[in-house]
Amino acid sequence: MLIELSQSIGTFFHEVFLIKMSWWVALGFLAQGLFTMRFLVQWIASERAGKSVVPLAFWVFSIGGGVLMLVYALYIKDPVFITGQAFGVFIYLRNLYFVLRDKSPGTASGG
Repeated sequence: MLIELSQSIGTFFHEVFLIKMSWWVALGFLAQGLFTMRFLVQWIASERAGKSVVPLAFWVFSIGGGVLMLVYALYIKDPVFITGQAFGVFIYLRNLYFVLRDKSPGTASGG
């Protein structure tokens, strides 16, 4: 029974990671990698500052990952995935706008 289970698991992973591999799946992995990088960047910046920090790179990786994930979601035609990614990209772009606006000369940053 354990051998059969092991073979079934092996067959599953072989199908998912080898047989189904395509350029679209590679794009999905790249997009997921960008999302992972945003959390690493945020974590490292916060550790260095000793407080919670959201650096500009967080929003850049969010937008890059979000746009690529949206393209992938459109390709696989998943309405839940499409809606979630489209909404997320809008929020990331809006946050980037606020960050860049507040950094521009002549802009008062309240606080």
